[in-house]
Amino acid sequence: MNVTLAVKQYVSKMIENSGPGMKVLLMDRETTSIVSVVYTQSEILQKEVYLFERIDSQNRDSMKHLKAICYLRPTKENVEHLIQELRRPKYSVYFIYFSNVISKSEIKALAEADEQEVVAEVQGRSWEPSMLSRCTQGLTSVLLALKKCPMIRYQLSSDMSKRLAESVKQIITKEYELFDFRKTEVPPLLLILDRSDDAITPLLNQWTYQAMVHELLGLNNNRIDLSRVPGISKDLREVVLSAENDEFYANNLYLNFGEIGTNIKNLMEDFQKKKPKEQQKLESISDMKAFVDNYPQFKKMSGTVSKHVTVVGELSRLVSERQLMEVSEVEQDLACQNDHSNAQQNVRRLLQNPRLSELDAVRLVMLYALRYERHSSSILPSLMDELSRRGVSERHRRMVQAVVEYGGKRVRGSDLITPTDAVAITKQFLKGLKGVENVYTQHQPLLHDTLDQLIKGRLKDSQFPYLGASTLRDRPQDIIVFIIGGATYEEALTVYNLNRSTPGVRIVLGGSTIHNTKSFLEEVMAATGHSSDRTQGGGRHGNRR
Repeated sequence: MNVTLAVKQYVSKMIENSGPGMKVLLMDRETTSIVSVVYTQSEILQKEVYLFERIDSQNRDSMKHLKAICYLRPTKENVEHLIQELRRPKYSVYFIYFSNVISKSEIKALAEADEQEVVAEVQGRSWEPSMLSRCTQGLTSVLLALKKCPMIRYQLSSDMSKRLAESVKQIITKEYELFDFRKTEVPPLLLILDRSDDAITPLLNQWTYQAMVHELLGLNNNRIDLSRVPGISKDLREVVLSAENDEFYANNLYLNFGEIGTNIKNLMEDFQKKKPKEQQKLESISDMKAFVDNYPQFKKMSGTVSKHVTVVGELSRLVSERQLMEVSEVEQDLACQNDHSNAQQNVRRLLQNPRLSELDAVRLVMLYALRYERHSSSILPSLMDELSRRGVSERHRRMVQAVVEYGGKRVRGSDLITPTDAVAITKQFLKGLKGVENVYTQHQPLLHDTLDQLIKGRLKDSQFPYLGASTLRDRPQDIIVFIIGGATYEEALTVYNLNRSTPGVRIVLGGSTIHNTKSFLEEVMAATGHSSDRTQGGGRHGNRR
């Protein structure tokens, strides 16, 4: 655990990656101190670094024969200095390294400043190494267990998608001889996506049983903590929901909340019919044997009924207390409709409701900010003022800006919102009329369209290239989707429905975590540098260049 050696190796790697030739090391006050601790001047001269400069120095000469290696802390001041540097570059090429994560908006600003295209590489907003390793191990272990050697496609707009794809490919290639599959078999397809392309889905209330449990109660390794439920009994303070050994949950996890209520009622009625009667006589050995044989089944059913009645009861209480049906209707309109006048009125109205929770208030403003971030009549500043008047904490208010930095229009690789052509608008309108159960389930995650295009052979190589020269000519049969930054249970429902409606295609969904709103916002805050805990979450999301 030699920290000095680790830093020295990191600086050495930066220098080596720039290739041969004379170099200048461009630093700030703090990184200058860091380098001076781990390297002597004579040592670093041996690596062809002949000049040491500060990024904030105003008197540097132009030296086009030098390569610049920038090693900087990701502060706003340093980013601004670097933007000015790239607008009037003094060196032939720039290799930029930040000592910690940097936001996508700042990466974008640097890219826009690089008009002369002198930047060869930017690193800083990248995988935390242990998370890249963990995701690689998880994916490769699944592929090895399935004895599948996949073709890989990745989201071009995300450098992290490409790095994970390359990492998985490297290991699978080494282990190729372990695979045992027929040469005539259509190879499986691994599709690697980035969560930041769809920041809307994790912000919405989702109304299937499984999704509601995770959103409102939290589902961790199939366990729910109910200890804070008013009047909860001791044996129900923690319950397990597993589709493997809970038939009711397996049959209902993808159903909407309205259907769950009816099915809970049927479950209770069925239980009452099978409940042993108090006056039941045990007069013979056969009577007692029948009772003992049936008792475990009765006991198990009793536990199932108690568990689900408690869980659904608590969900109902929270939905009522937080007025989530009214909130969700506005959320769905923000996500699916294009009516700014109606949207601003509805958001304002709900923000003035004293019963609205702080989290729900902030989520509504976030959805508005993502949906109408470039609208000429945007009222976002006014909505932010309203959050302040409500007493919403500064941390929650900062989350609005963080979400736009994370998944706003400037950094998305896909056109998540606002179709620009008549065909797309008509398609969206018809989708709004067909197959929608109610106003609370209008939204479909971006993943649905991505997979639909993939299955139909229409997914653009220009946006989702293959890793390597080979391409899949046949329709894919086995698809493994991995979302860097986490998946949601709404996306799990999408995959479930596609598997049911597309014979011959089998899709498996994975991600670095399964998000509810709270976990997603923690991820966003860490990824955009708004959180003090920058190592939290799924490894930070990809550079955009």
